[in-house]
Amino acid sequence: MRLDLFIQTNMEIILAEWEAFARTLSPASSKMSKLALRDHAKQILLTIALDIETAQNPAEQMAKSKGMAPDTAAGQSAASVHGALRQASDFSLVELSAEFRALRACVLRMWLGQLTTMTTSTADEMVRFNEAIDQALAESVVTYTARADHMRELFLAILGHDLRAPLSSMTMAGELLTSGKVDAAQILAIGMRVKRGSRLMSSMVEDLIGFTRTQLGAGMPTLLHNADLKEVCQAAIDDARATHPDTLFELETEGQLTGQFDAVRMHQLFTNLLVNAAQYGTPGAAVRIIARQQGDQVMVEVANEGPVIPPESLESIFSPLIQLPGADDDLRPRTSLGLGLFVAREIALAHGGGISAASSKAGGTVFSVALSREKMV
Repeated sequence: MRLDLFIQTNMEIILAEWEAFARTLSPASSKMSKLALRDHAKQILLTIALDIETAQNPAEQMAKSKGMAPDTAAGQSAASVHGALRQASDFSLVELSAEFRALRACVLRMWLGQLTTMTTSTADEMVRFNEAIDQALAESVVTYTARADHMRELFLAILGHDLRAPLSSMTMAGELLTSGKVDAAQILAIGMRVKRGSRLMSSMVEDLIGFTRTQLGAGMPTLLHNADLKEVCQAAIDDARATHPDTLFELETEGQLTGQFDAVRMHQLFTNLLVNAAQYGTPGAAVRIIARQQGDQVMVEVANEGPVIPPESLESIFSPLIQLPGADDDLRPRTSLGLGLFVAREIALAHGGGISAASSKAGGTVFSVALSREKMV
């Protein structure tokens, strides 16, 4: 059977193998749907099959080997869109390339296994198939890197914008204090403004460092030692309250909360969740943090009352540069870096745990963190 016909006839089997391999990659290991995992795979395979059966001259063959096949410059081919979506789903460039490597191996293994003889035509079809795979990979890489570059530029622009507000506030406070025209009653308020601004900037920098390390492949650094999460949660509340002084924070604990944790990273995780809850919660409503022992695990929930987060948004809020819209008249301090929840997830993963979110009108929005109390091997 010709290779192009083989691909079309065995499409579902090939797609199942593509999906199974994609699910082994870290971004897809938990909640990516079947539809997302097969993202544009069928269209890519159909394009490859059509390419194999289409005649080409030497010049076209050379252009394809360099990723410059005709009708692909606009970046709208299935492979191009696939590359951009994989970048949006936190796949690395290595993982994107691995998908095409696995697809190549899968198709050739299955097709060659049912052939009885090797002919010149068979060899030519293999060459054409490899050319088409390489072209699809090149198209995916181009759009992947283009989107990554765009997101990097956007990230830097947002960082500069967000740092400007607390810096301006602190500069104004400095000018007031050095003017000699501030009475004693105003000094406390100015000091609190400086304190909030410095904490906000410090939080941005810490999240930026964590994000950069994960993007470089180093992972979130952790140093495990005996720690009490009750104390960590209380310290996180103190920091969150400094950023959101008008928010009521409540702590509830139950059972044994000591274990092997990186207390600094845990503090960062819970502070990020508390600040996020205060930022998007209903003004005047309490933000609750509940920590309970469950066997050899500690479950920590951060809950608020506020607008329901749509299911489609719950799938993306842990990605960097994602921020849900707030009310137009909400003047509470916020940042738009969109790194807080991303960093929180990476810290939970670094501890061998996980984090999830649920949102409903009755139960509010709840972020749940599961952590092992035992030291990871």
